[in-house]
Amino acid sequence: MIRSVLVVGAGQAAAVAVRTLRRRGFDGRVTLVGEESEAPYQRPPLSKEHLAGDQGRDELYLLTPEWCAANAVDLRTGTRVTAIRAADRAVEYAGGGTETADAVLIATGGSPRRLPGVEGERVRHLRTLADADRLRAGLRPGARVIVIGAGFVGSEVASTARGLGAEVTVIERAGQPLAGALGEPMGDTLAALQRDAGVELRTGEKVESYRETAGAALVTTSGGATVEGDLVVVGAGMVPASAPAAGPGSRVEIAADGGIVVDERCRTGQDGVYAAGDVTTFHHPLFGRRIRAEHFDNANAQGMVAAKNILGKTAAHTASPWFWSDQFGRNLQYTGHPAGTDRLVLRGRVEDFDFVAYYLAGGVLRAAFGMDRGADIAVARELIAARSAPDPDVLRDEDADLTELLG
Repeated sequence: MIRSVLVVGAGQAAAVAVRTLRRRGFDGRVTLVGEESEAPYQRPPLSKEHLAGDQGRDELYLLTPEWCAANAVDLRTGTRVTAIRAADRAVEYAGGGTETADAVLIATGGSPRRLPGVEGERVRHLRTLADADRLRAGLRPGARVIVIGAGFVGSEVASTARGLGAEVTVIERAGQPLAGALGEPMGDTLAALQRDAGVELRTGEKVESYRETAGAALVTTSGGATVEGDLVVVGAGMVPASAPAAGPGSRVEIAADGGIVVDERCRTGQDGVYAAGDVTTFHHPLFGRRIRAEHFDNANAQGMVAAKNILGKTAAHTASPWFWSDQFGRNLQYTGHPAGTDRLVLRGRVEDFDFVAYYLAGGVLRAAFGMDRGADIAVARELIAARSAPDPDVLRDEDADLTELLG
């Protein structure tokens, strides 16, 4: 019988898991351990509302110390776990000390990927609340901001910086923003969105060297350009914080991408040890393969699923992945997994940044990406979950009621 649960990590997945345990009536010992000094908080606003100064710190918190005290949750902030001994469900702490529990949930998230040689007083990364506050201090009208990487976080930072009056240059090594995930046509659309907003977007270029002078940061690219700025923001992705679980004798599998491998019930290969959120690489039954999904909705879903399975229920994470991004005055939403798709069907006007792109594989809808089309994406998510093969002519017809495709 489970009488104690130890949650390592204090982000979205961890907070949702802890809330679920208590709301489902678990009255055993719950310990929540986080390396940061902050109580659990939301990360999506760090590159948007909070970074822009439109959302205060108090609005970010998921679990407050007061809630934890009222619900008998032992919240330990500023506590670093150096090793997770999965075989005996124990964790080792920096500075000494070991603790065991009946069930361990690993929700350690990740850290920003560093670029070799790109370090200095003018370089910023964005993962934590402290990172966001430090970056915000340098975003002012006329500031020259260089963003390395045109993924979602890098693009959101570029959007926020432009909104604050900064001059922004984005350097992306691929031919288009997010072309690897969305394909070249949508990558071209994202590039147009940035350029229309006044961003100097340099695609197909990687960083060759970086140096700082007394007055500026200097980034030299593979295209031979030297870009001068006041701040450099590295948005090169995230590295899963799986190292503590990869010790000798561990039966926790680490995937080639660094994530902790779990099944759709958030179970690792070790009995009583679960993982959830950004640190995982998980089997998704809808697509029949392992995928990574480093976003808010996945952390929410896996946190809840992990807690239910810890409590002895049978719950699985089977919904189509979904995430959103607000940038340059548009709401972007994406659902599904486009691997193996062979046809793109468009609904709306791409040139007006008001559309949905549907990705099909053998006629079956596998993914959808849209701008300012939240209702259409919601329908697409259900169609993907149903493994539907909708008529392409209906998908592209603006007068068609897509909800009728749901049967």
